[in-house]
Amino acid sequence: MSEALPQRPSTMPHVLIVDDDERIRQLVSRYLRENGFIVAEAESAAEARDVLKLLSFDVMVVDIMMPGETGLVFTQGLRDRHNNIPVLLLTALGEAEDRIAGLETGADDYLTKPFEPRELVLRLQAILRRRPQEPEQGQVFTVGRWRYDPAHKELQDGNETVRLTTVEDNLLRALASRSGAAISREELARLCDLDAGERTIDVQVTRLRRKIEDDPKMPRCLQTVRGKGYMLRTGALS
Repeated sequence: MSEALPQRPSTMPHVLIVDDDERIRQLVSRYLRENGFIVAEAESAAEARDVLKLLSFDVMVVDIMMPGETGLVFTQGLRDRHNNIPVLLLTALGEAEDRIAGLETGADDYLTKPFEPRELVLRLQAILRRRPQEPEQGQVFTVGRWRYDPAHKELQDGNETVRLTTVEDNLLRALASRSGAAISREELARLCDLDAGERTIDVQVTRLRRKIEDDPKMPRCLQTVRGKGYMLRTGALS
């Protein structure tokens, strides 16, 4: 994928809407523009990829049930190519398993159709607030074999680099800030501005473990503390 263009002079957030339903695209676009967003549209995953080659975005709204390549496949493809633009999924599927499947692709949030446009705006604003603040200068953590530098939102081990999504980075920051202490799911949700229900935190912890642990099924760094939540052990493991 082509590199993103340089930072835009406008401070208005730039959102890409990917939905095959023209009526929904137009309604959502109009409402977002009225609420301070710069909006671009794509009617398919293929068209969205072409747009991404030309423009950079702060956040994306992606419909799951598109013909051909679904929103889930498209979002997973973005993450596989280390593209960490935050994604909010639109879905007509209301079951918890379907929503969890969306989060497991690397999406940052979901909204079930039909929805109130105002709720969409509030959720996008929440996603944008999650973007990490500038870390303290020189703040670096060792997590198992990894060197975690919040300034670059990535894990490094020699020449090996693993990119983190925005949610994964925020979660790792929160845990690292209280290394060795258990943090409840509710507190992690508050610190990361996430929904605490429907196993949201558990799903994100599972995804993060896949990146930091040598054996995610037997975690040594990011551990579950029964009845209390999750705890991160920083520092090299013996």
